[in-house]
Amino acid sequence: MTFIGRRRWASAGVVVATAVATAGIALSAPSAGAAPGCRVDYTANNWGGGGFGGKVKITNLGDAVSSWTLKFTFPGSQKVSQGWSANWSQSGADVTATSMSWNGNLGTGGSTEIGFNGSYTGSTNTDPASFSLNGTVCTGQQPPTSTTTTTTGNPPNPGNRVDNPYSGAKVYVNADWSAKANAEPGGSRIANQPTGVWMDRIAAINGTTGARGLAAHLDDAVRQAAGSPLVIQLVIYNLPGRDCAALASNGELKADEINRYKTEYIDPIAAILARPAYASLRIVTVVEIDSLPNLVTNVTPRPTFTPQCDVMKANGNYIAGVGYALAKLGAVPNVYNYLDVGHHGWLGWDDNFGPSAELLFQAANAQGSTKANVHGFIANTANYGILKEPYFKIDDNINGEVVREKAKWVDWNRYIDELGYAQAFRQRAVQAGFDAGVGMLIDTSRNGWGGAARPTGPGPRTTADAFVNGGRLDRRIHLGNWCNQSGAGIGERPKAAPESGIDAYVWIKPPGESDGASKEIPNNEGKGFDRMCDPTYTGNARNGNSMSGALADAPLAGHWFSAQFQELMRNAYPAL
Repeated sequence: MTFIGRRRWASAGVVVATAVATAGIALSAPSAGAAPGCRVDYTANNWGGGGFGGKVKITNLGDAVSSWTLKFTFPGSQKVSQGWSANWSQSGADVTATSMSWNGNLGTGGSTEIGFNGSYTGSTNTDPASFSLNGTVCTGQQPPTSTTTTTTGNPPNPGNRVDNPYSGAKVYVNADWSAKANAEPGGSRIANQPTGVWMDRIAAINGTTGARGLAAHLDDAVRQAAGSPLVIQLVIYNLPGRDCAALASNGELKADEINRYKTEYIDPIAAILARPAYASLRIVTVVEIDSLPNLVTNVTPRPTFTPQCDVMKANGNYIAGVGYALAKLGAVPNVYNYLDVGHHGWLGWDDNFGPSAELLFQAANAQGSTKANVHGFIANTANYGILKEPYFKIDDNINGEVVREKAKWVDWNRYIDELGYAQAFRQRAVQAGFDAGVGMLIDTSRNGWGGAARPTGPGPRTTADAFVNGGRLDRRIHLGNWCNQSGAGIGERPKAAPESGIDAYVWIKPPGESDGASKEIPNNEGKGFDRMCDPTYTGNARNGNSMSGALADAPLAGHWFSAQFQELMRNAYPAL
């Protein structure tokens, strides 16, 4: 059996138990002539009440191996209840852990860490006396030693997440983005703002040219925290067949590569997040933007369908991938998962709104996940929807024309801005089955719409169209336009608990990073050319056959776009 579940870890220094063994580490059969040997460092953290966590560091002292099997025997009543970074099983007192696809290779001197949660009865929790790796008694054996202690009073419970991770906490400033912002004229005004860290391909985990890897970001977050609560925001964004209704941000994994998504992408991320060194951080994950809602809005028989979205609905890999990610990441007790819910200009219509909430609930309970792994939702990720429209409402009546029914900009949508949409979606998600305590995030990185074009009052009361178009703050040509929008500005600065039901305003999309190239650019990042990023494009059914409104001369998605960054600062609201 395999144990994959919630990890509880006592605070540093509560328990210290180390065993250095050469009887017991079995790395799957070494090649002929291989010199076997290994070391195990075992730490048991007791939190009282018969519960404990075990951390096991395996170091290979022999020849390189491509897979391993670790075995040990508990001396008492201990039972493994769940584990991570290995396939765990137990028969009687005998425990076996085998390597995952991503941590099986151990060169000479190489090491890996795995762990588990367990239980025991009685007053003592004695450490295992020996370990084996691939059936071979390890060389350099030392007698295991232990100074395991049990806490008294209320046991530490690091698995208890706070209601709002942003309350009373600092938020991580990504030094990679900050350096680019600081290099821009005037960029120092916002370079100290926290932004999301995008894990948009497998290579991003270890780092790419000009961008540090996940562990390096987390190390920096620990330094920035300096003992205080700190949130780091990660975008989990690499589903197979990603962004089936767009080409600019298509990913590296093909539609059927769900196993690669699990073993090469999610599993390594979860293992890094579970390291004890990061247990004090509040890790917010934005899970797979632009995915699940496509299965409602962009599939047959909708006029907005794409063949790629039909494929993803049929193969079920969006639901499977999101469920798997929620289960693995949710097993780390200081991770807060937020599911993407699009934006009001995508899901605000009645035939999209409720079905999307129901689909999200289905995904939250797939692949071994439960709704408990969803801490909340995020709206407007990397989009431009205005936070608040103050100058019109959907039920305004202009000379006998009701705005919701007659204004082309609204077009029967029930919501006109992101705040109203996010608060309403939260209520609908609870109705779908999610816990009542779920919170909302709103990405305000590019929805300010300030500058000279910003209206200062309602439009003329001649027709519903004139009233809305004259007074709306969102100056896009069409609500369906999403790529590098001309005239956009930086929005509200990141802020905790700004409105009822809203955990925070956040900058998940780092201002200055392109949405997609305005012309075809060959690349090895899996990113295609989407005409919605071409300023000459006259549109399709998903944007009402309108002009794209995109800026010219844009680079590939995620690459630095200096001209856009400068425009975002010029049009910031509140102004910089």
